[in-house]
Amino acid sequence: MAVGVFDLFSVGIGPSSSHTVGPMRAGAVFAAELRDSGVLDSVAALRVDLYGSLAATGKGHGTFTAVLLGLEGFEPEKILPDEVEERLASIADTGKLNLAGGVLLDYALEDMILHPLTVLPRHTNGMKFAVSDAEGNVLREATFFSVGGGFIVRDGEEDAAREELEESKKELPLPFRTAAELLGRCASKGLGISDIMFINERASRSEEEIRDGLLHIWSVMEACVETSLKREGVLPGGLKVRRRAPDWLERLLKEDKDRNDPKYWQEWVNLIALAVNEENATGGRVVTAPTNGAAGIIPAVLYYALNYAPGMDKATQADRDDVVVKFLLAAGAVGVLYKEQASISGAEVGCQGEVGSASSMAAAGLAEVMGGTPGQVENAAEIAMEHNLGLTCDPIGGLVQIPCIERNAIAAAKAINAAKMALWGDGTHRVSLDEVIVTMRETGKDMSHKYKETAMGGLAVNVVEC
Repeated sequence: MAVGVFDLFSVGIGPSSSHTVGPMRAGAVFAAELRDSGVLDSVAALRVDLYGSLAATGKGHGTFTAVLLGLEGFEPEKILPDEVEERLASIADTGKLNLAGGVLLDYALEDMILHPLTVLPRHTNGMKFAVSDAEGNVLREATFFSVGGGFIVRDGEEDAAREELEESKKELPLPFRTAAELLGRCASKGLGISDIMFINERASRSEEEIRDGLLHIWSVMEACVETSLKREGVLPGGLKVRRRAPDWLERLLKEDKDRNDPKYWQEWVNLIALAVNEENATGGRVVTAPTNGAAGIIPAVLYYALNYAPGMDKATQADRDDVVVKFLLAAGAVGVLYKEQASISGAEVGCQGEVGSASSMAAAGLAEVMGGTPGQVENAAEIAMEHNLGLTCDPIGGLVQIPCIERNAIAAAKAINAAKMALWGDGTHRVSLDEVIVTMRETGKDMSHKYKETAMGGLAVNVVEC
């Protein structure tokens, strides 16, 4: 199917969409195939091979445990944090994996075979699953790639997937692949960017389903913040990073008692971004937006839109809901451009593909709900990405904590500034969004693998972990 807003914004668990959500999804697909093919009862042994970035930083990113949960049949959209803890504790205590929910196998984390220096041709985030019977005969095997944002691709089916994608686009009323095409659609129909995206979404969902679905996405984002603000102490993983969001909230409530003093807007935006990403680092429930590593940017900027955009002080709940829907649709339209022309995978193009694309999407969403023309919205997205070009992915210890958490807050502020700058212009500008997206893609190709989620360069090697 063509990439839609609900592909870019999906519910999952932290800390990483490409290293946690994608591998869990791949494991769940393989488990379902074992059940459906009728070979499950004959399985006596399981082999899991992880390659490239999945192997190099999988421990800190929760990849190994995510794969186990997926192979048990759990899906990232449905599993709850309490279930995660319960099942992982059971596997650790018993040494038994409940494959596809139907066959108990002797299998533990230590049984995974890691190939951190081996990158499969399709993508650095590669994984192979194979099961065999008691005589050692391979019953079924499959190779998957986690390509960012929780999206997975099966080896050998890339061409078929591309053909299916192209065919599905033909079913869209107003398809677009580039920003130029998107702006052309807006001009020919006299519509905004969010309107174009809404019309395309209606090809597969009713208007009510689209609206309710997007409001649900926002409610999960809000719940993520609320949960995070109740936690205290340090984040898991060994870096001993102290949670800051609860203390920041306490201070803000003292200084900005009514929560409406405009001089504190950036502090509130920082708080939301930090809270979401601290919850993500905990392995909590988050919304990929468009990835887990960048999950705090869009909710932080949407919070700004709902609380500081002109006229919101008098907005009704219906008005606020309209802002949420319009914001996420416009942001989703820009996200489609990155998926179509480049990548949102940190392991493929560095953090410019994660934080950069999220900042760009957020800037577009904010410009849209603040009354921007399609040209101004496109300009906002371009400005935000232009100033995230070359951003590396070098998390210390392979954990989505440093510099990831603060980076979300910085990128949220960039998005807001980009939208404001674009709205002070008339939509015309020298560098197009398409040119910046292509530049991001080419920069990612040229970037050393050390700076693409391998923990082999940058802060990951220059900062002592303990």
